[in-house]
Amino acid sequence: MPTNPQTCVILDCYTVEPSGLGVPPYLSTYSRTAYQALATAHPGAAVAYLTIDDVRWTLNGGRAFTEPPLSDPLTYSATVNREQTLELLADAEVTVVIGGDAVPSVHLQAVNGSTDEIARALACTRGRRVLLGPLGSYVLDNPAAYGGLFDAVHTHTVTSGNLLLGSRQAALYEQLAADRLPLDGLISQLAWTPVAEVELYRGCTRRRFCDFCNEPVKAAQVAFRSVDDVLAEVATLYSAGVRHFRLGQQTCFFSYAHRDPVVIESLLAGIRQTAPELEVLHIDNADPLAVASPAGAKIAGLVTRYCSEGNCAPMGIESFDPVVIEANTLTCTPKILQRAIEHVNTVGAEMGPGGLPMLLPGLNLIYGLPGETHRTHYENLAGLTGILDAGLMCHRINVRKARAYPGTPLAALNDLQPPPSAEHFATWNADIAHVFDAPMKKRVYPTGQRIAGTHAFFVNDLGTWHRRLGSYSIQIIDPDQAWPLYAPSDMVVTGHGPRFLYGRPQERVGDAAA
Repeated sequence: MPTNPQTCVILDCYTVEPSGLGVPPYLSTYSRTAYQALATAHPGAAVAYLTIDDVRWTLNGGRAFTEPPLSDPLTYSATVNREQTLELLADAEVTVVIGGDAVPSVHLQAVNGSTDEIARALACTRGRRVLLGPLGSYVLDNPAAYGGLFDAVHTHTVTSGNLLLGSRQAALYEQLAADRLPLDGLISQLAWTPVAEVELYRGCTRRRFCDFCNEPVKAAQVAFRSVDDVLAEVATLYSAGVRHFRLGQQTCFFSYAHRDPVVIESLLAGIRQTAPELEVLHIDNADPLAVASPAGAKIAGLVTRYCSEGNCAPMGIESFDPVVIEANTLTCTPKILQRAIEHVNTVGAEMGPGGLPMLLPGLNLIYGLPGETHRTHYENLAGLTGILDAGLMCHRINVRKARAYPGTPLAALNDLQPPPSAEHFATWNADIAHVFDAPMKKRVYPTGQRIAGTHAFFVNDLGTWHRRLGSYSIQIIDPDQAWPLYAPSDMVVTGHGPRFLYGRPQERVGDAAA
């Protein structure tokens, strides 16, 4: 993209939240609203999209940090603007930095931008510097630590009207819709096929909020988007060439429109009509209380009917320990969770044509919450074993440490004694991987199962990793092989790791059998 005196830049340093994922291949709502706000506020300007990986590559002298054929997690997610990174940053009238982890995360092919890396990038700029995303809450909570790095800070959303002013509250959906412009110019700058995160509402529909969750901080009141507004955004993305969608930027898909199956069916059917050639339609978060309800059973059936296979409904049990549940205002019990899993299994465990179940639950566990003792780990293992013994199926489990987000009750407890998991998290996580995750992988993806339509997406010392695009896609390693990135294949499962599968291309399996 050529530079000119009217250049604006988006520097995406990636975001991770309980209610949304903005790490490639996912394209966050932050990136799109920033693009539309800049394009609206600066008509005729060139709005360039860069990633922190472009910056790393450039500041490393135009080199990756690993040698081919190995993939480099520090420079993997490039844009078409990589070679012009410094020129674009220098010429930008406004640079919008997107970043921040509200929860800790580790990704195979991406590393979120650190504060030091952002500072190095902004040292190349001469224009106004705007921050957008979860990092904004940390900056406003402790501005001295960031040394005037930004001229304006937006914690949740940005519009053309407040671009250079900053904001601490999310804009009304009507304001965001007023900035909606075609996204062809943004999508064309990506060097990967994106999965678009689509937000349905903000806030939490529970009467009592979990003490660690940042969603009530983002929006104290629940605000649902209309079906028409969501479909208009999907139409804009689809017109720009996007074919992969995840309804994931909210606390619970099942709670959209207060668990109204009629409205939810109109949404899902409308997306199918608006984007008739979509390749992926997945959901994300699912409150087990909503899924366990009578309406939840109906909604699970709608998700199975309208969405694509390989879908995952992650449910936050957070802890099986009754002491931790009580201490952190958690509302899900093991009994409720099992009923929710059963609702999803009843309609979603059927295998799709490409070799993946239509819809399975995921499980989320958090260590480091108040009330945790060594007994907590036992309760978690016992609860997970009960799910296995009941013959139920789950797509994956996510085990993470608690992180205190500014404004949450957990953040107010600054002087907590370190919980046992501070010392034992690695071994407890390994216990869960071997006791629950590995046998569950064997149940859901037995040896010999064919998984069609995958592509190579990363090469490391274990081999080439394959997956489909989608929500928490299952990952398959072809050991000791180095495939060209994005090479397509149909894989056959040959073994199981605690977090992934081993497999071989179908043609190689056929050759071996012959």
